[in-house]
Amino acid sequence: MQAKTNNTTTLRGREAESRAAAYLENCGLRIVDRNFRVRGGEIDLICLDGRVLVFVEVRQRQRGDFGGAAASITAHKRRRIVLAAQHYLLGKPPRDCRFDCVLIDGERLEWLKNAFAADD
Repeated sequence: MQAKTNNTTTLRGREAESRAAAYLENCGLRIVDRNFRVRGGEIDLICLDGRVLVFVEVRQRQRGDFGGAAASITAHKRRRIVLAAQHYLLGKPPRDCRFDCVLIDGERLEWLKNAFAADD
């Protein structure tokens, strides 16, 4: 039974990321990478907003019992995103970057620009 739950969760996660990507593209961002993973961290979407590189965390919650999507982005999760961003940037020319979040609570989608800093 556990494998079925994980597959359903994975499918919902992919759907949420696709919904977030479509929303961001409609807002003028360009998706340059998805699901960038390194040991110890992952970034759901990497986008360009003009010349700014944007690392996007997508969080979805069907219900708000545990504080909703925003509450699920803990300090530990932010550190893992920053770690992955540092790896992504290795060997690339310096550029302005920011960390955004797309929060999906049920049918409601909210885009938080500059949601946290690398030193949070």
